[in-house]
Amino acid sequence: MESTKEKMGVFFIICFVIVVTVSFLIVPPITQDIMYHQFSDKDTVFGIPNALNVLSNIFFLAVGCLGLVSILKNRDLNILYENKYAYITLFLGAALVSFGSGYYHLYPSNDTLVWDRLPMTIVFMGLLSIIISEFFSIKFGKVFLLPLLLIGLSSVIYWDVTEMNGKGDLRPYIIVQFFPIAAIPIVLCMFTSVFEKVDHYWWLLATYILAKLFEHYDFILHDIMVVISGHSLKHIFAAIGLLILIKGYQAKEDLSNNIKQNTTKMLDND
Repeated sequence: MESTKEKMGVFFIICFVIVVTVSFLIVPPITQDIMYHQFSDKDTVFGIPNALNVLSNIFFLAVGCLGLVSILKNRDLNILYENKYAYITLFLGAALVSFGSGYYHLYPSNDTLVWDRLPMTIVFMGLLSIIISEFFSIKFGKVFLLPLLLIGLSSVIYWDVTEMNGKGDLRPYIIVQFFPIAAIPIVLCMFTSVFEKVDHYWWLLATYILAKLFEHYDFILHDIMVVISGHSLKHIFAAIGLLILIKGYQAKEDLSNNIKQNTTKMLDND
């Protein structure tokens, strides 16, 4: 039976979904601000324009590959192997972000931004499937993985098509990006995970928020730090968040009985 805390969590999530839905219906289409492509890093190094914004994406490739290797080679992680493909999706998406974002920062425009955002939705939706599996239902986490990925990718394609038709609409993509980030804290506070420790998810959220702040204050931070811009720091800290996530999955828990009981409970609920 659900606890009072979990019932409150369900209530908050339902309210949040209603707010998001109503907002989508009443807020007019949001076009891509052309100024978005103006970054403070314009230095060319070894023939690479916007060098640090491009090269800092190597951290996504490194952490994505590390995550994939850890999942595929290690059978002793604190992950739900019943939904292994969600974890693979998350880190595969991170590795692809390296190429998509790197390409975008070489030639910043709406045309190249598509290739930056597509892999980002893979990361967001993979993470959402993992959260569903660990906190609600392994079965639902597995079942929803593919539909979530299609929703995420479709939100970017929809934006691109509407942009090409002169009526760009970012609303679906904004929901795909920020719904998991806003909903996950509710889940962490109100629901019980299969695993005892969930600090890595809090750290992931914290580093992501910090990364968004670095992005917002791109020019100011570049003026202060001179060598590196806020946007380059965004890439680095977002990758650090994923690295912390990997370390959280690798951390040994001397709670095998508790994990087994919680997993059994979730499977029974399915």
